[in-house]
Amino acid sequence: MGPKFCSAALAALLLGGCNWYYDRVPGPDDLMKLVPWFDHMVESRAVHPYESGEVPRSSVPGTVPITGSEGNWQAEFAAGNTATADRLMNPTDPNATLARGDTLYQTFCSVCHGPSGGATDATVGPRLAAPSLLTDRARAYSDGYLYSIVRYGRGVMFPYGDKVYRPDYRWAIVNYVRKLQGDAPPAGAPGPVGGQ
Repeated sequence: MGPKFCSAALAALLLGGCNWYYDRVPGPDDLMKLVPWFDHMVESRAVHPYESGEVPRSSVPGTVPITGSEGNWQAEFAAGNTATADRLMNPTDPNATLARGDTLYQTFCSVCHGPSGGATDATVGPRLAAPSLLTDRARAYSDGYLYSIVRYGRGVMFPYGDKVYRPDYRWAIVNYVRKLQGDAPPAGAPGPVGGQ
């Protein structure tokens, strides 16, 4: 047996051992299974370890948020009590947020409410009976009420608080809806002469 044969045998032994090493030695993911609280931690009502801190979550009952949370008035709003929603004050400059509001509105809202807010020209809005944002009733809603609808949903509208999770982005949508309402003629006003 020459040195070439010994080298080849050693190489074969090492390469064959790689499979054993990769197939039999536990990896870091296997070690996580040994931590008793890790597997169910993802399902708990506590803070999710892999979730961004920017995503709003309801506070765990019996705790107090310390990070400046805007609070949670979902139960009150769902019960039809709009007192908290109506007290909300829009902290943003409407003119400074119109571009962002336009983008967010076209992304999340126009599918149901239409590009102009009237709902009749929406892709799926007429099928869902999505309301127009240009009615006198919609114009009379407070900014806080519109903000709460974006966050918590209302009627056939699903909540968008988990998708539009930044409060300033929700306010940008409210500002853009107000712009659409300002650009549209009042609800009972005649349209342009000649259909133009």
